[in-house]
Amino acid sequence: MEDDLRPEYDLKKLRVRRLGAERKSFGSATVRLEPDVAEMFPDADAVNQALRFLIRVMRDQQPPSSNVQANYSDPAK
Repeated sequence: MEDDLRPEYDLKKLRVRRLGAERKSFGSATVRLEPDVAEMFPDADAVNQALRFLIRVMRDQQPPSSNVQANYSDPAK
């Protein structure tokens, strides 16, 4: 095999990420879980389901924004 790569291309620092088919998808993020957390989730769908549940719980715990604004009084007035 003949090397036809130009000498000005330095690929010594090139790193190849092997993430499978998802590496080409847009809008995805890779998050590394600690081993104790990862053992609780069999796959990415389980992680997403748990995070969506947590988001719903957090939203339910927040007071409605209209109540926050109604109770706000500006001390400068």
